[in-house]
Amino acid sequence: MKILLNCGLPFALAHGGMQIQIERTQAALQSLGLQAEPLRWWDPAQTGDVIHYFGRIPVAQAELAHQKGIKIVMAELLGGTGSRSKGKLRLQHLITQVMQRTLPSMVLRAFNWKSYLLADACIALTPWEAHLMSYIFGARPENVHVVPNGVEEIFLNSPRVERGPWLVCTATVTKVKRVVEAAEAAIQAQTPLWIIGKPYAESDPYALRFFELAKQHPNTIRFEGAIQDRARLAQVYREARGFVLLSAWESLSLSALEAAACETPLLLSDLPWARSVFDKGTAFCPITSPSRTAPFLRRFYDAAPGMQPPSRPLSWIEVARQLGQIYHSVLGPRS
Repeated sequence: MKILLNCGLPFALAHGGMQIQIERTQAALQSLGLQAEPLRWWDPAQTGDVIHYFGRIPVAQAELAHQKGIKIVMAELLGGTGSRSKGKLRLQHLITQVMQRTLPSMVLRAFNWKSYLLADACIALTPWEAHLMSYIFGARPENVHVVPNGVEEIFLNSPRVERGPWLVCTATVTKVKRVVEAAEAAIQAQTPLWIIGKPYAESDPYALRFFELAKQHPNTIRFEGAIQDRARLAQVYREARGFVLLSAWESLSLSALEAAACETPLLLSDLPWARSVFDKGTAFCPITSPSRTAPFLRRFYDAAPGMQPPSRPLSWIEVARQLGQIYHSVLGPRS
C-alpha cells in the first residue's frame, strides 16, 4: 500500500500548522512501515493506492484518480466555517442546498462541493468539523472519520520543571491569530505574555503593529521570534505559567496540543473546536475587544497555578495507526 500526500498550498508560501501536520503524518506512517511520499505532480510514472489530500481536492483530480483505481482520503480544515454562529451556519446550509438544486453543474464544480461525495473517506480533526462536513457539504456520515492532530514525543515526554511568570502564545503573527489583540489585553491586565512565532512577511502592517507594541512594552510583551528547536520549545511550555491562543478561528491548534502535552493550562477562544476537544485544564475567552479580554486574561493568570493539566493528546504514531486503518478500509480486500 502506497500513500501519496498532497495539498494545494506550497509550504514556501505559508509556514504553519498544515506543513507540520503533513510532515509529521508522513514520518509517522513511514515509521509504521507504510509507504508514504509526496505526490510528485511532475512524475507521470509515480504510482499509488491512496491520495491523502490535505484540503478540498478539485473534483477533476478526484475523478481522474478514481479512473486510475486510486482511492481518495480528503482532510479539509474547516476552522473558518466552524467558527461561524449557528445562525450563519443554518443560512450557509440553506444557500448551499438551493445552489445545488438550481445552478448548472459546471458552475457548481468551481466550489468543489462534490469532492465530499467523491472522497472515499473524509478526515475531520474534531467532532464539530465532522458534523459540518455532512451538514454543510453533504459528506456521507459513514465516510467521515475524526482523527485529531498528534504531538511529538519530545512534548509528551518532557520533564516537569518549576513554572515561571510568563504566559506563552505560540502562533504566526497574523490577524487570524489575533496576536496584537492578545498583547494589548496583556498590557492592560499586566500579565507577562511571551509571543513565539513569526509573520508570513516582515513587511505586513499587522506584524509591524505588533513589533512596535512589543518594543514599547518590553516588560510585559516578550518577543524573540520563532523557536525552531523542538526540545527548547517543550521546555518553554513546561516553564510557562499558562498557554494563551485567542484566534478568530482555528481548526485544531497544534500549539495548543503541544502545550497540553506539557501539562500547561490553556486559555482559548470560546469556539466550538476548542469546546469539543478540551475540557479540563482549559479556560475559555470570548472573541472581543482587548479591554474586555483583559479581565479574562487576568483571571486565567491568577488561576493557572491551581488548574489541573489538560487531557493528554495523541502521539503522531497513534494518529498514523488510525489513518492506516482508514486506508485499509477504503482499499478493501486488496490491501
